[in-house]
Amino acid sequence: MTDLTLYHNPRCSKSRGALQLLEERGLNPSIVRYLETPPSAAQLQALLDKLGIGARQLLRSGEEEYRSLNLGSPDLSEAQLIEAMVKHPKLIERPILIAGDRAVIGRPPEKVLELLP
Repeated sequence: MTDLTLYHNPRCSKSRGALQLLEERGLNPSIVRYLETPPSAAQLQALLDKLGIGARQLLRSGEEEYRSLNLGSPDLSEAQLIEAMVKHPKLIERPILIAGDRAVIGRPPEKVLELLP
């Protein structure tokens, strides 16, 4: 099986749920605690490519930083949105499971199962 990587926030119930689903299947993904070790802009772009979405779709719009940084503005570029997530990783939606060249956002947590054979 392809190596699995989980962008994980242990304080998030959805993230914990996704990890539990994987572990129940005997899978132990590499864990990236992205709040402690935020991804670079290049890593985020690669992640977006695997997800097949734009940066705006990866943003957590309910976070205070989203409002205070005016990230809802349609005038912001992909690069500006990515940079905001690099500086404020709390804005990154979670959990995200990566399997090879594909990735999925685990909302609901069962979505991570879509990447399993």
